[in-house]
Amino acid sequence: MSLNELPEGCIANALSFTTPQDVGRLSAVSPMFMSASVSDVVWERFLPRDLESILSTSHDGSRLLASAASRKELYFSLCENPVLVDNGRKSFSLEKKSGKKCYRLSARDLLITWGDTPEYWKWNSDPTSRFPEVAELISVCWLEIRGKINTSMLSPATLYTAYLVLKLSIDTYYYGLDDQPVAVAMKLDGEESYTRTVSWSAERRWGQVSRNARRPFSLFSFSRRRSVSTGESDGHYPQERGDGWLEIELGEFFTKEGKDGELEIRVFDGTSHWKRGLIVEGIEIRPKQGARGASPSS
Repeated sequence: MSLNELPEGCIANALSFTTPQDVGRLSAVSPMFMSASVSDVVWERFLPRDLESILSTSHDGSRLLASAASRKELYFSLCENPVLVDNGRKSFSLEKKSGKKCYRLSARDLLITWGDTPEYWKWNSDPTSRFPEVAELISVCWLEIRGKINTSMLSPATLYTAYLVLKLSIDTYYYGLDDQPVAVAMKLDGEESYTRTVSWSAERRWGQVSRNARRPFSLFSFSRRRSVSTGESDGHYPQERGDGWLEIELGEFFTKEGKDGELEIRVFDGTSHWKRGLIVEGIEIRPKQGARGASPSS
């Protein structure tokens, strides 16, 4: 029997064992693949198994589940339009090429030292943010931001990168965020597993030295970073995202199959001078670009 004689359902089942990116490529090969590539059999496998549980915490998510005409439509909607979940404290989306889970913890979902003290921080709406509120720094010396997530919420067997999503205020003069180092630490269940140094400003690019800790516990493999001694841009410094925000890479971690735990991320600038004008949207956790892992439906 030639390939062209196979039932469409058989072709769709075979495609479901590839990746979303592979399906897109194969659909251009022949009308047979094109027809099979839209099957719910294919796209159901690319959606997370716990998707209904995730979206049930969101009015928009529940509406999306009910209104999507196909599993393919649902998949690409989640890739292109992040959904607010957990009472609006997080956003959930999928990485388009792999179907891996992505989360962004809102500023309200973070623990910001002095964050509820109006003299130090204020909460504003921002039309470029996906969340109802962002945190704007009024004036502090002790700048500390913590975020937590249980790794059971993420895709297993996946190399993830965490980013602080931020920008600098254009309505008020900002200061104290120019050239001082900012400490980042990642902890698993309270045990420090990874540290590095980043900067609020790209001006520290020359001569910057990063620090990396010992190898982590069994749940994670944390990637070691090379020190920066040239003018090459890297994740230690703010990078433009293309959506009006900047991001600073905080670190990488690998989620192992069947191993869950609480990951805590701490960003700390304890320099003695006053700081002002930082706007924090949240911490984004997404698969590392170019990394491979288990099937997306895990």
